[in-house]
Amino acid sequence: MKAEIIAVGTELLLGQIMNSNAQFLSVELAALGIDVYFQTVVGDNSVRLQEAIEIAKGRADLILFTGGIGPTEDDLTKDALAASLGRGLHIDQMAMEHVDRFFKGRGVPMTENNRRQALVIDDSTPLPNETGLAVGLAISHEGNYYVVLPGPPREMKPMFTEQAKPWLQQHALTDETPLHSKMLKFAGIGESLLEDKLINLIHGQNDPTIAPYAKEGEVTVRISTKASTRSEAMEKLDALEEQIRSILPENLYASTDVPMEKVIVDWMANEGLTVSCAESCTGGLLMESITSIPGSSSMFMGGIVCYSNEMKQKLLNVPKNYLEGEGAFGAVSREVAEVLAEQVRITTGTDYGLSITGVAGPGSSERKPVGLVYIGIAEKDGKTEVFELKLSGNRENIRIRSVKAILYRLWRRLAERKANTPLEGSGLK
Repeated sequence: MKAEIIAVGTELLLGQIMNSNAQFLSVELAALGIDVYFQTVVGDNSVRLQEAIEIAKGRADLILFTGGIGPTEDDLTKDALAASLGRGLHIDQMAMEHVDRFFKGRGVPMTENNRRQALVIDDSTPLPNETGLAVGLAISHEGNYYVVLPGPPREMKPMFTEQAKPWLQQHALTDETPLHSKMLKFAGIGESLLEDKLINLIHGQNDPTIAPYAKEGEVTVRISTKASTRSEAMEKLDALEEQIRSILPENLYASTDVPMEKVIVDWMANEGLTVSCAESCTGGLLMESITSIPGSSSMFMGGIVCYSNEMKQKLLNVPKNYLEGEGAFGAVSREVAEVLAEQVRITTGTDYGLSITGVAGPGSSERKPVGLVYIGIAEKDGKTEVFELKLSGNRENIRIRSVKAILYRLWRRLAERKANTPLEGSGLK
């Protein structure tokens, strides 16, 4: 089954809000075995909206609308769809009672235009709105299926999950084979190199399929297959995952859609290991990424943002002659990164100490180029390693990539430590 998503709202075209609804619906529809071929954004204009509907009817079996079903005159989705289908509109009594209760409960008068939120197309199935006022609807007409949902994500998501999805499964998906997917997460490798490593699998793919996606500092590969049962699908997906893992064992860190920091937090908490951080150019971004994960309090002991040379000296005992004077290594150096990692580990008494020092830009520092970063990892009763990074991008890109790089290196160190007894489900194999 082919689907098209039509998002309605001039604010989307103006870039005032992001079209996050389309992303959510695409993921949900893929899980149902429905292929989204098109995503369309239309402003609050009846003529253009009807034109979009006519185009979609010719190329999609299922058309989903988000937005344009509120109380104002520019909320035109139901009117345009009714006109396109040659059907009328009427007030749904249960929806109207829902709107009435809302205003009575707040002790404010209801304006007449709010009755529009209870409109449905003739012979359609109303979709109750449990978190808002505007009722949605689902309808089958001349071989096509239509689902109309509200625009606000907090209303759209529960309506789709609790109302629209069951309707689709009952009326539209009786012959569809569900799509099953696994998300494989990679770090320490770029999208182009990853694709090159997997090129033979990609060229030979048929079922399951392989689709790489990149974002800042990591790459995701989605492997998918259609199967009537989950066990049948997992048998195929697990076999392909093992092929991919054998090619990239040092980069595949998880087989579920989780960030690297969650894998690390879970791993260290389970093993009773602790970590601390010393950050210069990233200004606490590494610590924020770790502490954003629930459960991090059991493994993250603390850290220091030592942005200035003075703080590096006072708080972490970096020798002054490392930082200043003739022949000094400078704050952005392998030597300083090593001291920072070792001293923050000793100061906090943790198993691991992490450090980042570099030039995030926009200008150079110490006559060193933008993007030059050193990251250090010190281990109790173990070795201290420092890695030199030469990163590109703007200031924010460099800071994010520095954090991702040190998390990857910590994951590698943990994998080496416990190579033969990985944490179940972590991807550490």
